[in-house]
Amino acid sequence: MASLQSAINSLASYASVFESKIATLYHQIYDENCHRIYSLAFWMTGNELVAEQLSANTFLRAFAMLNAPTQDHIDRAFLAEVRELLPVGPLTLKCTVSAQTPSVYGNIKRIHLEGAIVELPGTEKMIFLLHDVEGYDHSRIARLLGTTEEESKTGLHNARIKMRELIAQMC
Repeated sequence: MASLQSAINSLASYASVFESKIATLYHQIYDENCHRIYSLAFWMTGNELVAEQLSANTFLRAFAMLNAPTQDHIDRAFLAEVRELLPVGPLTLKCTVSAQTPSVYGNIKRIHLEGAIVELPGTEKMIFLLHDVEGYDHSRIARLLGTTEEESKTGLHNARIKMRELIAQMC
């Protein structure tokens, strides 16, 4: 009986060490990705509270899928959460070729850039943020969104044109 109790105590100590290592791993993964996910969530929603909830749901989903999710798994969880709130899917912006591209090099301010980002449609906003802000390459964006690299490049180009037009209207 005493040996059974000592075996149970030994297993319990191993379990607490294991739980401690898992908790440390979860904290490390969260710390490495929380700013990126919150910033994307904020730009996609424009609301701090919704962004916090979206970030929390993203990590809950990612940790439910795997014990040690990679950045790609966390991105997929984020996109799944965003798709429940916003229309992110096929490219939603159709730009026509304008006779003249507006010049926005003069008096552009951060508030103009932020306003233009907020005005972009969901998919183009996501592509712009992932590529130009977070530094993802087009192949990674295409895998994440389920599109081709060419569609990713087209979406980025359309987003940049639309941003120029929006900024020109603001200045």
